[in-house]
This record gives sequence, C-alpha cells and structure tokens, in this order.
Amino acid sequence: MPRKSHATAASTAASQRQPLEAFLDQQRRIELLRFITCGSVDDGKSTLIGRLLWESHTLFEDQVAALERDSRKHGTRGDDIDFALLVDGLAAEREQGITIDVAYRFFTTDKRKFIVADTPGHEQYTRNMITGASTADAAVLLVDAQQGILVQTRRHAFLVSLMGIRSIALAVNKMDLVGFDRTVFDRIVAEFNAFAQPLGLKTISPIPLSALKGDNVVTRSRSTRWFGGPTLMEWLETVDIAAKPASRFCMPVQLVSRPDAGFRGFAGSVAEGCIHPGDSIRVTASGESATVQRIVTMDGDRSRAEQGQAITLTLDREVDVSRGDVISCSNAIETTDQFEATIVWMHQEQGLIGRGYLLKLATQTTPVSITSIKHGIQVNTLAHEPRTALSLNDISVCTLATTKPIAFDSYENSRTLGSFILIDRFSHATVAVGMIRHSLRRSQNVHRQALTVTRADREKMNGHAGRVVWFTGLSGSGKSTLANALEVELHAKGNRTFILDGDNIRQGLNKDLGFTDADRVENIRRIAEVAKLMADAGLIVITAFISPFRAEREMARELIGVDRFVEVFVSTSLMECERRDAKGLYRKARSGQLPNLSGIGSPYEPPHSPHLVMDTATTKLKVAVAQLLAILTK
Repeated sequence: MPRKSHATAASTAASQRQPLEAFLDQQRRIELLRFITCGSVDDGKSTLIGRLLWESHTLFEDQVAALERDSRKHGTRGDDIDFALLVDGLAAEREQGITIDVAYRFFTTDKRKFIVADTPGHEQYTRNMITGASTADAAVLLVDAQQGILVQTRRHAFLVSLMGIRSIALAVNKMDLVGFDRTVFDRIVAEFNAFAQPLGLKTISPIPLSALKGDNVVTRSRSTRWFGGPTLMEWLETVDIAAKPASRFCMPVQLVSRPDAGFRGFAGSVAEGCIHPGDSIRVTASGESATVQRIVTMDGDRSRAEQGQAITLTLDREVDVSRGDVISCSNAIETTDQFEATIVWMHQEQGLIGRGYLLKLATQTTPVSITSIKHGIQVNTLAHEPRTALSLNDISVCTLATTKPIAFDSYENSRTLGSFILIDRFSHATVAVGMIRHSLRRSQNVHRQALTVTRADREKMNGHAGRVVWFTGLSGSGKSTLANALEVELHAKGNRTFILDGDNIRQGLNKDLGFTDADRVENIRRIAEVAKLMADAGLIVITAFISPFRAEREMARELIGVDRFVEVFVSTSLMECERRDAKGLYRKARSGQLPNLSGIGSPYEPPHSPHLVMDTATTKLKVAVAQLLAILTK
C-alpha cells in the first residue's frame, strides 16, 4: 500500500484538528457564571452542590466510586449516597458534618460553565463566606423549610448585598420534610422579601426544593405542581449577570519589568475597560501622561487587551511608575487619604479607633487608622447601633485615614478599587475586609501648608536636633522620675526640652478619655501627634506614659520618624510597682475599683527592641540618666 504524501498527511492532521479547535472555540464562547451557596448551618448547601454535580453528569467514574465508598464510611444517609461528601473534603468537616472552609467546584452544561463556592454557615466562619462572595456573580441562599429565616440567613443575605451581588435564588430546601406545603414556602418567601427590601437586590427568585431527593434541582418535581417558577438549574443557566461596560481603562501595577537595559514595562491585570497601542494613559499618583507603545504578553504582542487579562505595557516616554500605582485612561481616577467604608471585622482581637493597620487595596499598601466608628449594623433588623470597638464578625460603617493618598473608587462602581483588607502590622494577619462608600470631602479641601522656616532652621537655632524620648512601662515603674531627672540634665546643658506626662495630659488635652482599650489607643495617638509637632519645633520631647500596646508605640515611631524616636522600656517588675503604689492605683485595682489598670485588669505589651531597658529597682537614678544621655549623644 503506497505511503501518503506529506501534503495528504498534513491535510488529514488538519481535518482532525478542526473538530477539536471548533470545540475549544465553542467552549470559550460559553458564558461563565460564578456563584456561591450560603445560608445557615445544616441548611443543605453541600448536599445541594453534590446533587448539582451528580445530575449535571460531570463526575468521572472514579469520583462516583469514591463517593459511594465514602458514603458507606462517613455518610449520614444510611445506604444512600451522601452528596455532601463531594464538597466537604476536610477531615474535620466529615467528622462534624459541617462546612468549615470554602470549597470550589466546576461543572458545565450546554448553556453555561459554572464555578460554585460552597461557603460555611457557622457565624465564626463569616470570613470564609466573604472570601467566596468576593468573586461571585450570583448567590443561592438556602433556607431550611423547617427552621425558616434565621439570624445567619439574614447575615448572609446582607453580606451578599454588601459584596455587590444583586441576583439571589432563595432556595427553600428540605421541602420534603414539610410535605411540600405551599403555605410554608409562601410564609418563608414573604418574610425574606420583607427583610431584603432595603438591600438593593435586583432579583430574588424563590425555589422550593429538596436537595436530598432532587426535587426542583435539575428536574421539575411532581410534588410542587403549584410552583410555576424555574428549577434551580434553569435559574443558574438563565440568570442575568451582564455587567455594564466599563467606561475607562484601569490597571493596578504589580511589577515594573526590567529584564534588560532596553526594556521597561509595567505589568498587571486589567481591572476595567480595554487598552490599545496608541492610547493615552495617566499615572494616578504622579499625574504624568504617556502613550502606550506595546501590549506585551506571554503569547506575544497584542493589538488590544481587556478586563481580566495579564499584560505588560510599554510607554513612549519615561514616566515615574512603581508597584502600587494605578494606570488609567485620560479620565482621572480620584485619590483620597480619608474615606468612609463598611468594614467586616474578621479577627478575635478587637479593632480600636486610632490603632494603626496596613491597608491593601489592589496593589497599593499603606498605613491606615480607623478614625471613627459611625455606627454598627444589627444584621437581624439592619438597624444602626452605637459601637466603640470592632469585634469578630461585626459589620460597621467607619471612617479611615491613610498616611498617603490612594487611588480609589466606591465599591459600587469598582470592586477592584473599592475593596480592601486591613492587616495587623505585627502578626500580618488579615483582620478585616472593607468596601469603600465614598471619600470624605474634607480630605480634598485640606492641604498641607508649606512653611518658610523649616525644622532644620529651628534645630540650628536651638543647637540640637529635635527628638522624642518615649518612656514606657507599668504605673509606678519610675517613668516620670526618670523623665524629670533627664530633663534637668538636658536643661543644664542648654537644651530646649519639654515633658509630656500622662497625668498632666489627662487633666487637659485628654480629659475626655477614660481607660478602656479604645481610649488608651486614642490617648497615645493624640500624644504622638503633639510630640511630633514639638519635635518639629526643634525641642527634645520627653514622654512618660504607660502606652501599653505595641501597635500604638509603633505608630508613634513611624509618625515621628525612626531617626528621631528613642524608646526606653522601664522594666520594673509588677511586684515592685505594686509595692511602691505611690498613687494607690494597685490597691484600687485589687479591690475592683479600677478594672482597667495595665498589668492587672488590662494587658501590658513590653517592647520587642527598645533603645534602652532599665529597671529602676536595681539601677541608680544617676546611672540611668547617664545611660540616657549617652543614647541621645550617640
């Protein structure tokens, strides 16, 4: 038999590739829907997803065999298949029969591709639910027909709306356990609609179903002939998720790429809009403009890039761009250093007014503090309530201030530029997520005034640099005694000094503050601001405060300047401080009259790396002052 020619072989190979390429092209055109399942614990979220995967025929034979085997070993359905085990894969989830972490699953039908996030129902895992909702287009909110609308149902409905999801399927599950009673279904729907009215949801589609039995999941149930709406799968395949087209181009810069001296590009993922070579762009931070020369990708140069694509831009001229900058089209993106946001607190340690955190918004990172808590939101009624601190799972409207302007937009307009996380500066744990509501107008109307006489001029006149010596330690440790003795020596040497003492400040500037953790944080924030101004005047400022929290001392260090901040830890033991008890504070604390005294009823966090550590119980005053003078001279 004669061998085929190269041309014939190539033609055959091409004909074989055509069906595959056509199939792949068809798959690329199928719309992707990201959705979450949420609701209270034991409402049947994992079972519902398992049923969807089973009935959409997306499971391989080995997965089916593993599910049957796991159902016999870990299942709660006797001889029947436990569909929840398709999603609940963690050992702790199978032991407790609950969802703990977010589980993502992919499946597809002829009409759509789906990525579903199964989110936990327990309140303590609210942070996990937020993670799943942050990228979702729609939500399936489950309600147990026997239990009705619960607090966690309301919480998840509110969080879904907060995260910008506008289409919800209200899946009233376990209808088989109430005999598919229409009155039960109607009552639950009416109660939910009344609650959800102010949430701004676009569509709420109630569906009666049984995830365990499969009623109205994929196929219509004969037990609900009274229901004329879609099955859950029909809703998923038809729900409108079309977003309004972006009117601007926006790309946060992740990396400045310099592989060699001849190439300088700015890499990132397109957050909004599209871009072409020849388009004019603007760098938000510097305000500089340039023209796009090339759009570089791993697959070569492109003539167009759009939302979601990872690209590298080269420009027609050198401009100042670094990681964290935002490149946009000529329509300028606003910047602000003060804004109002809705915050979901996600950490065991309370969030306090005035405490410093790190804010991460897109690729921007900057120190930030909570300047006020306007109100908390009671998720059961959506009522506003007063709040002085942020506790785990609290949802509150707050104002925040950053140390430098950030490029932003409201979350309603841009998920990328309107959402952020707060990070603890010491543990690096994510403590909160936030959605920006709007900038504070006063931040745009207040501008730093340039002064003709500078700090250097004042320091030259004084004959020494402005410094802050920050004494920290327990009450009675000897801070004020050391501060006073140090000032006497410095004054004798002709230095210009001033002492900020805790008791004196609380009789004037901070007389409105108490001794709660929140008030202590605000107390130190104000002192740090005053100390900075006095150091800018060229004075040597000596502070004597307990300042019990590391976070606020670190905030003071950064505000004042590392090179001008001297931290002194007066490490006198609690036993010795209590023995002295010159002001009678420890006696009151032990008797319950003073519940928030540091070291007794409130924690004291010793510094990790102070400039100097001294114990006044073992170090003579003259020796201590000499050590302090040596530090300042050095």
